[in-house]
Amino acid sequence: MSKVVLITGGSSGIGKSVGEYLTQKGFTVYGTSRNPDNYKNSKFPILALDVKDITTITSTVKLVIEKEGCLDVLINNAGAGITGPIEEIPEAEIKANFDTNFFGPINVIKAVLPQMRKQQSGLIVNVTSIAGYMGLPYRGIYSASKGALELLTEAFRMELKNFNINMTNVAPGDFATNIAAGRYHAPLLNDSPYKKTYGKTLELMNEHVDSGSNPNLMAEAIFKIINTKNPKVHYKVGEFMQKFSIVLKRILPDKVYEKLLMNHYKL
Repeated sequence: MSKVVLITGGSSGIGKSVGEYLTQKGFTVYGTSRNPDNYKNSKFPILALDVKDITTITSTVKLVIEKEGCLDVLINNAGAGITGPIEEIPEAEIKANFDTNFFGPINVIKAVLPQMRKQQSGLIVNVTSIAGYMGLPYRGIYSASKGALELLTEAFRMELKNFNINMTNVAPGDFATNIAAGRYHAPLLNDSPYKKTYGKTLELMNEHVDSGSNPNLMAEAIFKIINTKNPKVHYKVGEFMQKFSIVLKRILPDKVYEKLLMNHYKL
């Protein structure tokens, strides 16, 4: 029997690539979107789900289980970008970002766990970010939300061991997706003390996304994880230097690493 997979944020970008790849490999795939009617030509079903709305989470998970009789893999992929000087980002936008990137995945996990516990099997893949391993200038909120999900996974894994449910993180680097279009940008204010440095950093971030890797690399990585008996805690997928930046953070003195980041972002 093919495994049943649920992908949040499966209508575009990494989620779409993963869904199409797993469908080709014979998996039964369901993606989600806040507006599924916009994706009627999808190669796999797109169901209505907003990770900030518990009612939609509960109903969609229930729908998949009733239709398929099981749920083998959850891929927590839905996420939102956010940029800006932390001082100037409205509190409401900070909370909204954590609702999507942190609290949303928690609520989807809670919705699928009773079924996976009943099955005595299951895999949960949390899509985080290499940015979650370091506090990046003008991406501090995004780094914090993804870093929080990384740490949550470490704790959750241990709590789920007795139920034969695996959980892992996959941290992508920069990929050529439309994430920048949906990202909250704090406006470049003419009277802001951050105008010059934030402006340069914003240009650099957008260049990285535009020249990013093919999201099929994430699809291949997640396919391998699904077929791994005992997945690792953390996986990183991206350009060599992006992954190596995590190694450097681990071995370099904090101030040296900080200086490297500041030089990279021309601060």
